[in-house]
Formats: sequence, structure tokens, C-alpha cells
Amino acid sequence: MQTLELCRPRAVACYLVIILLFVTATLWGQAPEGEIRVQVKDPSGAPMQASGKLESLAGGAARDFQTDAQGMVVVGNLPFGRYRLQISKSGFTTQSISIDVQTAAPVTRSVSMEIGAQAAKVDVVANTPLGGINQPLNEIPSPVQIATQTDIANSSALDIGDLMNRRLNGVFINEMQGNPFQPDVNYRGYTASPLLGTPEGLSVYVDGVRQNQPFGDVVSWDLISRNSISEMALIPGSDPVFGLNTLGGAISITTKSGLTNPGLSGQLLYGSSGRKQVEAEWGGGKATGFNWFFSANAFHETGWRSDSPSDVKQAFGKLGWRTDKTDLALTISFAYNTLTGNGIQDFRLLQTDYSSVYTIPDTTSNRSPSFNFIARHNFRDNLTFSGNIWYRWIRTETLNGNANDDAFSNPINQLTGDEIAALSAAGYAVPADGVDHSNFPSLSCIAEALMLASPDSTCDGVNIYSKEIQNDFGFSGQVAWEAKPWGHRNLFTVGALFDRGTIGYSQTAQFGYLNSAYRFVGVPAWQDGSTVDGDGNPVDARVSLHGVTPNGSVFITDTFSPARNWNVTLAGRFNTTTVDNTDRLNPVAGPGSLTGDYTYTRFNPSAGVTYNPISWLNFYANYSQANRAPTSIELGCADPNNPCSLPNALSSDPPLEQVITRTWEAGIRGRSERFHANWSAGPFRAENTNDILFVASQTTGTGYFQNFGKTLREGVEASVNGHLSRVGFGLDYTFLSATYQSVETLDGSANNTSDIALSGFPGVGGTITVHPGNRIPLVPKQTGKAYIDVQATSKLFFNFGLIANSSSYVRGNENNAYQPDGVYYLGPGVTPGYAIVNFAAHYDINRHLQLGVQVDNIGDRKYYTAGQLADTFIGANRLPVFAPFPAYDSGPQAGNAPLLNSTFFAPGAPRRAWVNLRVRF
Repeated sequence: MQTLELCRPRAVACYLVIILLFVTATLWGQAPEGEIRVQVKDPSGAPMQASGKLESLAGGAARDFQTDAQGMVVVGNLPFGRYRLQISKSGFTTQSISIDVQTAAPVTRSVSMEIGAQAAKVDVVANTPLGGINQPLNEIPSPVQIATQTDIANSSALDIGDLMNRRLNGVFINEMQGNPFQPDVNYRGYTASPLLGTPEGLSVYVDGVRQNQPFGDVVSWDLISRNSISEMALIPGSDPVFGLNTLGGAISITTKSGLTNPGLSGQLLYGSSGRKQVEAEWGGGKATGFNWFFSANAFHETGWRSDSPSDVKQAFGKLGWRTDKTDLALTISFAYNTLTGNGIQDFRLLQTDYSSVYTIPDTTSNRSPSFNFIARHNFRDNLTFSGNIWYRWIRTETLNGNANDDAFSNPINQLTGDEIAALSAAGYAVPADGVDHSNFPSLSCIAEALMLASPDSTCDGVNIYSKEIQNDFGFSGQVAWEAKPWGHRNLFTVGALFDRGTIGYSQTAQFGYLNSAYRFVGVPAWQDGSTVDGDGNPVDARVSLHGVTPNGSVFITDTFSPARNWNVTLAGRFNTTTVDNTDRLNPVAGPGSLTGDYTYTRFNPSAGVTYNPISWLNFYANYSQANRAPTSIELGCADPNNPCSLPNALSSDPPLEQVITRTWEAGIRGRSERFHANWSAGPFRAENTNDILFVASQTTGTGYFQNFGKTLREGVEASVNGHLSRVGFGLDYTFLSATYQSVETLDGSANNTSDIALSGFPGVGGTITVHPGNRIPLVPKQTGKAYIDVQATSKLFFNFGLIANSSSYVRGNENNAYQPDGVYYLGPGVTPGYAIVNFAAHYDINRHLQLGVQVDNIGDRKYYTAGQLADTFIGANRLPVFAPFPAYDSGPQAGNAPLLNSTFFAPGAPRRAWVNLRVRF
């Protein structure tokens, strides 16, 4: 009882210490040892020198070695257990095999190298975010996908999102922001996005640190530098061990070190879109165990679309110290980025100018230093501790110019007497007839701003400024114990995590008008309550929010092998998360206030099994659960009585339920030694309950977040990859059905099947009803990828890659029933399917210099990655059109003027080419 009382203040840490002391005391003693003897041969069978690494799957330090002139090496004093052996040499395919050391007798292996550029076949993966404990893939009951730094180089991907889009099965991107560093990355219909308000269904980790930010769970891909990545894994399904937001999967990234990437290298790149890039990295180590790795990246481009420059500056450093039993590392990263993403464009304007943008500006600035201290220690050869402690600071500022719908239906070129008087008093030249004859009228907007009257009715634009500052501190730890109870292998891991995020968020909105450069020019009037709308109501869009988000969790996972060919995995995680918001403008909780304190708790289990009837064939099946808590954005716009005009605006916040996902999957996978190929295939089914959607309110053009009954994502994945002699290849296919499974009313303002449009009054908004079986927008039913890597000679390498996606419904067409009428509603309700081919090649001038070329979209296809239905005030001639239709003179919509609605697409980049020069020492 005294122990329990003592542990209560720090229960998780205390219990872990007790478990650790108990296990250590129980297992303390001398472990038996064995050795591995390896001979490496070239394709002709002759001995060859090569580099190698031997790593225990139970964790701990890896052993690096070099074979002798006879291709031989002996690695001794190895505790019994399972190991991963990796052999590499420049110009040859890296070989990776698993080896069991279970007796004192030497284990002998012969490794034959093959010419080629295929990345290493990674056959083990960490089973927790922290890493340190690796399991063979055939013991994990889900189709985990791995990508190495060789895959990154071969794919010529710009960043981690681009890599997954090019090489990982089932992954596709939506470029709603229109910037290459800001994609919505989707897998199995779940998303990791940098855009506030997007439901985040994928978790992302870098060296054990969760990258989903405290405010909105968003993922800023531009904060993860490509040239710091050593390896990444995509873990499918609702794996509870990976914590919150792991609804559809988890992305776990491991960074480079001086031991894995010694030497000095750099790259210069130049080409289309004014792209200029400089990358450099340097790593090394000492015999004492001290090692270091540093990388930097400077990127600039003017962008292929109008007024869309981006600047990215990233730096990464890792200082480490490694002994036989201990591995310590301190990582430091920094990003200073300014990104322009001019978003989606009216399909009519894309047809006349594919590089055009709708309105300007739309910029995001990210500044972020972060620190992570990682420790791993082997108390015994089968008892390992891993832990980390981290701190992140993120400052994000955005400027977003939006069209003001309230002015669309007004004849804003007609000046009133009061407006003429205000303009004259301020020294503006006023037309004698009182009409602003400009194609881009601004005088009425300026006048209403000068009078602080109703610019909401005459200003066709609003510039929204936001700033958020986030601090994230946390620590985690785990203990892994590998034993053989009753002679059967068992790997048990227990861990805990705590992190605390603080948030400061502010938002202001300034009225403005559109000029001939399609840029919104601000006027001296703000949406701060000092002006009114057309009905005389104050317009106030200010937000000032402080939030605290402490999270804690405890998890366990255990893999037991009841028979030689069977593995059973049981896991579970208890999550508790709190969203504590304080409204700095209206701190008293209640209607109209953001102040609220909500706590969500849940235990998520999983159970899976794998079976190897023969060495090259593996079956798997798994059931898992995961959850995500509502975000501040969703809680801040969840009141039907106080709806928001935009999903990223905030109002009062009644509670929402957390989203629960239950995933079933099964499959078969294997390896063909004859064709050096790996393959897998299997179905999956993921059911969401209490999904959170932005639904329409009774107030036109507004809505709020609400729990939705059920959504379903189910399908089949299949893939094959491998290499034949000098050729590496991969082929992936996914069929995915993502559907609503409940009846709900959603916003249908730009949909011709809205209730108001069907009642005979098109163009004035309304709602639509979704039914079970309606497909979720922006999710293609079919996705496919293919690539071929060819090492033509020892110096020349080239690659072709195919990305193909079928059509998908656009946002606003959730009921899948929209059809354009050519008058009030223009454009299709689906995004067409597409396929693009990319090419890359490089030539080794000598051992230090490499010259390369890259061509994306070599067919110069015009395609779209996303779409949305929305009202528009730009005509096909690129000129603004206000009050396109007269107001209805009778009926329930009398006095309301219809708006013109159109389909907006997110265009994909056209053909572009770059050259690069790599230097290696």
C-alpha cells in the first residue's frame, strides 16, 4: 500500500521504474554468446570487399565492419538472438538478411552481390514510435511499407510527401494549397494536412517525436528536411501503439547519423519555375563512439503559377555517442520558410491560362527550432530501454486574401450620395455620373471604409491575417524485454508518454478590393465590430485564443510465437488528452465564447496474427482501434446557435465526441528468390464512428462542426517490387471505396441539388442531404504507381515513374448528385482521372562528381488533384462580374439575388525540368 501511495504523484514513471528494476533483477546474469561468419561474393562468384552492418533486432548498438580481400568477416561475442545483416557496396544492390543466433556454433552465410541501383530490401521495422526494438516484417500483422534514402534519391522526390506520392502504395495527394511543400497527404482516405480545419487521420513521427501540432493536429511538411531522412515506414491501419490520430495509419521517420552517413556531400540544382536549390550534408565519427551529422537545404523558386514564390531554409544536426550498450543522440532542427500557395482556380480560367491564380495573396510563414534528446541502453542483451525528451517552438503567420461573398450580389460600381461626399472630402476624384466605370471597382469600398459604415456590402475582398505560436514539450520512454517462456520467443514492450502543448492564436480581417493584378488591396476598415453588414449588424471576425493541450498515454505490445511459424501480437494504448481553451476577447464561458475545458480518454486495443507455412510465404490478419480528439478549431465552431462563416473561423464551443476508428485487414505476402521480388495483397476495412464534419446551419453560408454517425473506407491493396540484374521495378494498385454511412445535412450553397435550388430558386445557397453509400469527395476509387530503376552501366542510372489516379467527386458534391445547368452552376462535379510519367537520370563523372537531370510530367499533361464547388465573381473574360442576376421579386427568396457558381480545380504542375550536380567525398 505504501508503494501505491508513493507512486500516485508520478504514477506512470514510478511503475516503469518498478517494472524495470524487477525485470533487471530477475534476468541479471551472463548471457550465452555465438558468432556469425560471412563471405561476400560478386555476381561472378569471386570474393569481394564490401561494407557491412550487423544490428540486433532486440535493440542496442549496431556493429559496422569491412570484409577482407577474401570477402570474409567474422563477428563474434554475439548474445543469442535475431540480427539484421546488411551488406553494401557502391554500384551494387544492398543486401539485407535476417539471421538467428541460438547456439554457440558459428552461423555461416554467403552473400552474393548484384549490380544495380535498387534500394536495400529492409525486412525489419520498429514496432513503436521510439524505435530501438525491431521486428521482422513477417511478424507484423499489417502490410508495412518502407522507404530508404536510396528510394528518395532514385525517385527524385522534393520532400517526404512527394516521396510517398511517387513510391508508396495507396498514397495520393491533394494540392488544395497549390504549393509543393503544403500537400494534403492521403492514405486509405485519411489525411495529414498543413491546413487548419482538415480532419487529421494520420499520425507522423520523426525520431519518436509526434509531428501533429498541438493546434489542429496539422502537419507542416516543410519543417521536415528531405536530406536528413535515413528511412521511413508507413504503418497501415489504426495501430493504437502510435497514439492519437492514427486512424488510417502512421508515418515513422528515422533521421541520419554520422555512423550511417559518413562523409561530405552536396548538391546544386537549377531549372524550371526559377527553382534553385543547394543541399549539403556532413557526417562522421570517432573511435571513442562520438559521431556527428549535419545537413542544410536552401530552396527558392518563383513557382510555375503566377505570383507563387517559395523560400525554404532547413538545417538539421545530430550529435551522438555510441558504445556497445548505449546510444545517445541530440538532434537539433531549424526551419525558416515562406510559402505561397494560391490555391484552387475556376476551371474556365484554367482553360484559358493554366498558370493563372484566382486571387492574391495567400502566404504562410513557418519559423521553427526543435530539439530532441534520444537515449537507448541495453541493460542486458534481451532487455532494452529507449527514451527521448523534446521541445518544439513553432511560429506560423498567414495572409490569405478571400473574396467577400456578401458583396457579390450588389452593384458596387454605383456610388451613393454619402459615398460621393466621403470620397470628395478625402480628396478622391469622383466620376460626374456617380458610377465607378473601372473593371475593378474600388471607390464604393473605399468610401464605406472611410465612413466606417458597411464595407461588408461593397468591398469584394477580405485579407485575413493570422498568427499562431506553439510550444510543445514532452518525454517518452519504453522498456522492451525479449525472452523464451516455455521455449517460445516473446517480445514484450511497455512504454509511456507525456507532452504538453501551449497555443497562442490570433486572427484579424481587413476589408479590401480587387485590383487589376488580382490582388486584394486593404482599406482602413476591419472586421472588428466597428463596421456593419447590409442588415446593420456589427461585423467582428477577431479571434484571440490561448490553449493548453496536455496529453498522456501508456501502451503495451507483446508478440508471442506459440509455434515456429506463428506469431501473435496483442497491443493496447490508453490515451488521455485535454483541450483547455481561454478566449482572450470573451473569457467567460458560454455562448459566443471560446473558453472551454474538455478531457477525452480512451483505451484502444489491437490483435493480430501472422503465419509462415513456408519460408517465402506469409499470411497476416489484424484488428485495431484508434481515436482522435476534437481539435480547437472544431471545438471552436461546434455551436448550431453560433455558426461560423468558414471552417477555419471560430465561435463558441460545446463539446464534440472523439472520433473512433476500427480497422480490420488481412492479406498474403511473399518473396520470390528466383525473380528477386516481394509481393503482397490484401483487403482492409476501416469504420469511423462519431466522425466530425462541417455541416450547414440554417443561416445561409455558415455552418458548424458536428459529429457524424459513420463513415467507411474499405478496399484492396496489391503490390510487387524487386529487381532483375540491373533493373529495379515496382508496381502498386489500390481500390478504395470511401463512403458516408449515415444521413446528414451538409452545406450545398454551390450545388444545384440543394433544397433551395430544387424549390425553384437556384443560386442562393441551400443544403444537401447525404445518404449511406454516397462517396466522400477528393478520394479516388483507384490509385496506381509504377517505377523502373535501371543501372544501365556502372556509371549511368535512369528512372521512369508513373502516378495514376481515377476520378473523384469535388467538395460541395457530397451527395454525388450535382449537375451543371450552364446558367447558375458551371463546371463538372468530379475531378477527372489522370496519369503522369516522371523521368530522372544521373551519370557518375568520377567517384566524386555526379551529373543529373530530372523531368516531371514528361507528357505535359494538364490534370487536377482536387476540386471544389464555390461561387465566383470572376467572369470567363477574367473580369469581375457583380450582381450577375437580378434579385428574385417574389416567393420565399424575394429580395435575394442569385450568385454564379463554378467548379474550382487544384491544377497539377506541367512539364518541368532541372539539372543537378552532386559532389561526394
